[in-house]
Amino acid sequence: MKKTFLQSLGPGLLFAGAAIGVSHLVQSTRAGAEFGFGLIWALFLVHIFKYPFFQFGPRYAAATGETLLDGYKKLGKGILVTYYIINFTTMFTIQAAVTIVTAGLASKLFGFTDNLVLWSTFLMFLSIIFLLIGKYKLLDNVMKYIIVILTFSTIIAVCVALYNTKEAFDVTQIIPSGAVELTFLIAFLGWMPAPLDVSIWHSIWSVEKDETSFIKTKKKDAVFDFNVGYISALFLGICFVLLGALVMYKSGTTFSDKGGVFATQLIELYTKNLGDFSYIFIAIAAFTTMFSTTITTLDASPRAMDRTSKLLFNKPFKFGYWFWILFLFIGTFLILHFFMDNMGLLVKIATILSFLTAPFYAILNYKLITSNHTPKEHRPGLILKILSFIGFAFLIGFTIWFLTSI
Repeated sequence: MKKTFLQSLGPGLLFAGAAIGVSHLVQSTRAGAEFGFGLIWALFLVHIFKYPFFQFGPRYAAATGETLLDGYKKLGKGILVTYYIINFTTMFTIQAAVTIVTAGLASKLFGFTDNLVLWSTFLMFLSIIFLLIGKYKLLDNVMKYIIVILTFSTIIAVCVALYNTKEAFDVTQIIPSGAVELTFLIAFLGWMPAPLDVSIWHSIWSVEKDETSFIKTKKKDAVFDFNVGYISALFLGICFVLLGALVMYKSGTTFSDKGGVFATQLIELYTKNLGDFSYIFIAIAAFTTMFSTTITTLDASPRAMDRTSKLLFNKPFKFGYWFWILFLFIGTFLILHFFMDNMGLLVKIATILSFLTAPFYAILNYKLITSNHTPKEHRPGLILKILSFIGFAFLIGFTIWFLTSI
């Protein structure tokens, strides 16, 4: 049975849904607000040099019918244990950072209460119900519409902002200096377009899609699907940097670290250009974007931990996925209880941790895709290999620069 174009899309858009969240709505907009067009170079470079390591996820899944986690075990059980520990120590912070931004938008959009911990709890509970009822298939189908809505609303906002701008553009590129600026750069790169461990999520979604659709995805289709999601994430990243630069750069306005205040500033960033009539459309688009990220992260981390547990202990756990969702729910709630008034710090911690662990995932993904565990015809060509080695230098170099400068 042959897939149609729309049927072949799925995991790549889930990747985009997970990526186009905090990294775009928060970090990219803030980059434009604080540096103007000065960090466009960083945006392009991080997409180019992370590309092969993200692509290896769906490539490996299409080649073997396995997740990257299955491949990691073949490289050595110690590697899988290391991943287990890293993911366990970071997944709560990542979920908390994503959820509190969503809660800030929900508070602004729906009112009722400005208690972001309460909103976060409700949104995670709603996400669990969504996953319980619809499982992967509903998540896969809904994401297509969410990405389309966000893309069109963002393009319109950028076009109007460009039209309304009277000042000449200064496209001088900036190399951040000093601990504060460098810390922001690393945080910006950490989740742009997404943390590298999302490649593992992508491979899990790819296997799940094949199992639910009963259609085996070919490598060509898997890479195409990924490219659609990846290019979408890059394009929208540029759009959010432009919005921040055109509306807030040198305006004297800075983004607040408090979720509710930040949400107000973010939505006003759109309505200032499109007019007050657009408020409800923009607010819903921003909220659905972050809510989709909340759902995808709440789905992916438990899937990864459940799969890792099965591989480490060589036995299935009947309710493993739901156990990890509940555990993630409780851990996220506790973190939010202590960080609810400092969203900026929470996001900074999560994004920096993601960047510092990026070389680990990059090396693993490359080693696996070029090993005998991957059929020869599915291994990357010379160009991807060269790009991978440049990517290693980029990720490791920036990590060393950051650690020696703070």
